[in-house]
Amino acid sequence: MSSSKIDFRTEVTVSNFPFRINYQTPVLFCGSCFAENIGGIMQSYKMPVRVNPFGVIYNPFSVAKVLRNILQNKEYTPNDLHNRNGLWFSFDHYTRFSSESKDECLLKINEACSSAHEFIKKANLIAVTFGTARVYRLVSTGQVVANCHKIPAKEFTHTLLSVDEIVSEWTKLIDEVLAATPIIRFLFTVSPIRHWKDGAIGNQFSKSTLILAVHRLLELYSDKAFYFPGYEIMMDDLRDYRFYDTDMLHPSQLAVDYIWQKFSNALVDRQAMLIAEKVHKIQQALSHKPVNPKTDEFKRFVERTIAEIDSIEMQYPFINFSEEKSSLKSYIS
Repeated sequence: MSSSKIDFRTEVTVSNFPFRINYQTPVLFCGSCFAENIGGIMQSYKMPVRVNPFGVIYNPFSVAKVLRNILQNKEYTPNDLHNRNGLWFSFDHYTRFSSESKDECLLKINEACSSAHEFIKKANLIAVTFGTARVYRLVSTGQVVANCHKIPAKEFTHTLLSVDEIVSEWTKLIDEVLAATPIIRFLFTVSPIRHWKDGAIGNQFSKSTLILAVHRLLELYSDKAFYFPGYEIMMDDLRDYRFYDTDMLHPSQLAVDYIWQKFSNALVDRQAMLIAEKVHKIQQALSHKPVNPKTDEFKRFVERTIAEIDSIEMQYPFINFSEEKSSLKSYIS
């Protein structure tokens, strides 16, 4: 019998990248809800990130359109909106931008685009997560939509993008972004979330298309485009249903935390992670819900937390807890 160590899993190792991110490197996340998972963790650490300015986007064509519109600071007009069941909405945006008021819908859309435009001008990294190669087009116009907004299926056609189509669109976009902001790098991932509406075979076909397209882009932009194997970590490292949420399609929080650990070890510098740990400690304190906020004990807790926030803001001026401090002070004013 062999005395060698027996491993019951195949761990995916992530090689170090030729760059690191920290509190001075703004990152724009764009794509599927997996982008929100990782970007959301960085947001909670008060790192300079912007996550899905137009909402969750799944297919490569729509992600490219979002980034192009942000880069050009597109101003949306009433002609870009649609109305259905009393709601105004845009096919380029997620449902959180929808409104009963046309003016309010436009205001939210244009404020988000303008803010993201200012952010992308100073960004060092665009982290892109593709969810599916399947696109839905309006029968009436042929427009590829980012979100179907619960419009009946008969109003759309759907096809699977080819590798060449994705590479062609993204080659144009990357060239446009680099012409405007030469320092930017791209970090691609493929979402591990399974699109089960396509079925098991369709989902694998879609993911394979995305992976092939991304790796073609890595070859074309070897000094500007990089790949984080989030999909491979989920499929080949955490290949067990205990790492999935109850729908058996999305990664569980434990899986997200594990993938974040891999991500941060490979991409976030050590000093930034030490700061993030201090921020996390304060965030945990802020999540505390008092049984009775009027007790002296809770007021002392609030004062201690404010003092800790003041200390970290003084030590790291780029950390901003102004909203949280204002909320805390309301308990003791």
